[in-house]
Amino acid sequence: MSYEFERKQRIAVLGGGPGGYEAALAGAQLGAVVTLVERVGVGGSAVITDVVPSKTLIATAEATNAISEAADLGVQFFTRGESGKPVRPEIAVNLAAVNKRVLGLARQQSEDMKSELIRAGVRIVTGEGRLDGAGAVIVSTAKGDTGTDFDRIEADTIVVSVGASPRILPSAQPDGKRILTWTQLYDLPHVPEHLIVVGSGVTGAEFASAYTALGSKVTLISSRDQVLPGEDADAARVIENVFKRNGMTVLSKSRAESVERNEGGVVATLSDGRTVQGSHCLMAVGSIPNTAGIGLEEAGVQLTASGHIRVNRVARTSIPNIYAAGDCADLMPLASVASMQGRTAVFHAMGDAVNPFELRNVTSNIFTQPEIATVGWNQKQIEEGIAQGDIYKLPLRSNPRAKMLGIRDGFVKLFARTGSGTVIGGVIVAPRASELIFPLALAVEHRLTVDQVARAFTVYPSLSGSISEAARAMHIVL
Repeated sequence: MSYEFERKQRIAVLGGGPGGYEAALAGAQLGAVVTLVERVGVGGSAVITDVVPSKTLIATAEATNAISEAADLGVQFFTRGESGKPVRPEIAVNLAAVNKRVLGLARQQSEDMKSELIRAGVRIVTGEGRLDGAGAVIVSTAKGDTGTDFDRIEADTIVVSVGASPRILPSAQPDGKRILTWTQLYDLPHVPEHLIVVGSGVTGAEFASAYTALGSKVTLISSRDQVLPGEDADAARVIENVFKRNGMTVLSKSRAESVERNEGGVVATLSDGRTVQGSHCLMAVGSIPNTAGIGLEEAGVQLTASGHIRVNRVARTSIPNIYAAGDCADLMPLASVASMQGRTAVFHAMGDAVNPFELRNVTSNIFTQPEIATVGWNQKQIEEGIAQGDIYKLPLRSNPRAKMLGIRDGFVKLFARTGSGTVIGGVIVAPRASELIFPLALAVEHRLTVDQVARAFTVYPSLSGSISEAARAMHIVL
């Protein structure tokens, strides 16, 4: 009697960021033989140099703001001077200590993720990986002074999750000292005296907000009419007003032609000839996918003009057994989307149940102060007739909890389908908007009506009560 044993499926994951990490875990969970290739550490740039470090830094900035604004709530800080009279102390930020904590947390998160993969049975290979056709990955690893070793990993399924890197302008070359990308900020020993931020998208706005709170003089150079040009116009207007009220200089409709070092620090030259002198400059002008030179085109994988990998709703590329997840793919550059793509790719490849995800159901957040959280259809799409909906906006200042907390800025905005009242989207501008958006995300995902949202109990007083109040205001009369 002979027995035939089915060979386990082999999965190679190129890149250990959120997408690759989740893909590897999903594969191991389903019984595949999984190898993950990562060059800098599990978690990739999202954990080591991007999302985790930046949001940790922003948490310190929020704490600084909370202290500085405590006087509005009747809390005052004093020390005793030499004369015995109370003296108001200055808020000081030890950036070296902050950055040490930031990088320490990032390393710890990376190690925790690595341990989770090892426990799941995933093989981790450290090195530079590239595709060798559609059925294998070649990994090059340093071999001390003797050269380079090569490891060929055959695979039935390949998941590419190589992420993206900061876009570099030829006229503004980062040096890691004065002209910086967002990955280089954590080596600064002191809070910059005057930080010039080039780019008013999400990354630029977040760091401009954070360093203003940390004590830097900040000049934000925006090529558009207002900051955060791709976001809800009302939300962007609130953020820009807060920026200016906090002392930030916002140069709208201004384009930086070049940034150079000089004796005093840096000088940014604008397209109209004006110059801006600062101590440091952060270049936040977008990112480019890390897809060049890793064998994608040779394997037949289709790329966009920008170098992103074309994928469908289950993260599959033009080659059936190759999938892509994260910032290297041509969907939303969010860690949550990358994670979902990674899981979906492996579930689909191994024949497990898959629900192709809807991009309109994705929640996103901008970690300025206050935050901006969004989900679903947006107001511009409704106004242009792409989606049929009604709009209701409720200022946060009317919320009793907001009054107690001294919150002056923000709002809740709901979008509901005309006629049925089904929630199709929303925007929240508030402290911790990233936490408040979840009820709206559930409503969009499960097609709840505004009346169904309004019937759910909220705590009184609470910021989430504004969501229920906005829903009640949109009551559908049958």
